[in-house]
Amino acid sequence: MKVAVLDFGKTNSKLFVFDQDGQILDERRTQPKWTRKGGFSVLDEAALHDWAARAVGEAVDINGIEGLMVSGHGCTFALIDDAALTHPILDYEQEPPAEIAAQIDRRIPDFAETFSPHLPLGFNYGRHMLWLKTVQPSAFAAAKSILGYPQYWSWRFGGRAVSEVSYLGCHSHLWAPRKRDFSSLVDAEGWRGQMPAFERAGAVIGEQRFGEAARPIAIHNGVHDSNAALHAYRRQELGPVTVVSTGTWVVVLNPDCPLDALDRDRDMLVNVDVDGGPVPTIRFMGGREFATISAGWQGIIARSTLQQVINAGIMALPSFAPGGPMPGHPGELVGRTPNAEERAAVALLYVALMVDLCLDLIHSNNTVIVDGGLNSGGLLAALLAQLRPGQAFMQGATLEGSATGAAALAFESVGREFAAEAPEPVRASSFAGLAFYRDSWRGLAADRGIVAAAAGDAR
Repeated sequence: MKVAVLDFGKTNSKLFVFDQDGQILDERRTQPKWTRKGGFSVLDEAALHDWAARAVGEAVDINGIEGLMVSGHGCTFALIDDAALTHPILDYEQEPPAEIAAQIDRRIPDFAETFSPHLPLGFNYGRHMLWLKTVQPSAFAAAKSILGYPQYWSWRFGGRAVSEVSYLGCHSHLWAPRKRDFSSLVDAEGWRGQMPAFERAGAVIGEQRFGEAARPIAIHNGVHDSNAALHAYRRQELGPVTVVSTGTWVVVLNPDCPLDALDRDRDMLVNVDVDGGPVPTIRFMGGREFATISAGWQGIIARSTLQQVINAGIMALPSFAPGGPMPGHPGELVGRTPNAEERAAVALLYVALMVDLCLDLIHSNNTVIVDGGLNSGGLLAALLAQLRPGQAFMQGATLEGSATGAAALAFESVGREFAAEAPEPVRASSFAGLAFYRDSWRGLAADRGIVAAAAGDAR
């Protein structure tokens, strides 16, 4: 059996073909486009659909896939009637006008109920739902179903309209993790009747014919991407783990962190796993910040360049994107002016120091698995292992943990084995002066008024 996974990220969207051994047989990539329409920044859904349909058709013809699974980034919803969107899909990176924000923010449930902190833009997508309902009430009135982003694509490609708990529970304001039910906001706004019945991530919810194949393929219910990465490792029975899932966002998930340790002011929240269990989480926009600090660097970063930056004390102080554990302060480079590769080294060190802080805040003292594109070449994981010598570190055998977890859910749903490679142990780096560099970074952040001290230090 082979399964195609559409992994829809905010910056990059990908298609992978997996076999039952967990091997990626084929892959294709594109970048979603966002455009202005009706006063909003919205997804160019038609362009992304055309690319995805073509990619899936080619995967069917070339690889003979039997199923289609979706993994999707958070913070995004879709309103549909029986046949189409009733409003274009909103870009979560836009802030409601101040007068509307003042109205809608009063209606948001307390953190103690939803474990969704007050965040800017559409980082909790219930906030964007309130904005759209305020200015375009007809879009909600015409909608038969409110779908999470992966569920929209599963429906778009031939599945039934369904709900899925890992996506609804992903810092949305729509879910009450302790009750394992919709939040008070859903009932206050009358949305419960527009929420379809739940199906588990990976469940078969329809079938569709693609390409030149004579037979249709199964359409599987989609999943939130970071929770898919968590599932990829938990299913391997590795014991208690913290997963660091990296991409546009760096999402740090530690199921063993006490819920009362979460700080609503530091982008700490509860995700929900594919079986509805609460997963304490902290996150920051690490991929976006890396690109900003490094000025878009795409190449390899030499270890000698990292050592030069540490020796020179060149560093980036947070934050270079909204949200995160140290919000509300503009990012700043300190020290001498770096060259292009040194800027990239500064950016990687920044991500490592932010993850190190997040691991403290999320009370991580178990095995840490580093996953995703920011660990290309293994340098990020090696830096973290050096910064935290008392903790075991592993790294994904592939950079595509979210897609791998999504594929596993699809295979499992039809009773098929899926033998993904186990993560590999990480050898700590040995950069001179790295601990001092970290302590200096935290001290400078504190001097700028950023609360950089961490609770539950696990080093």
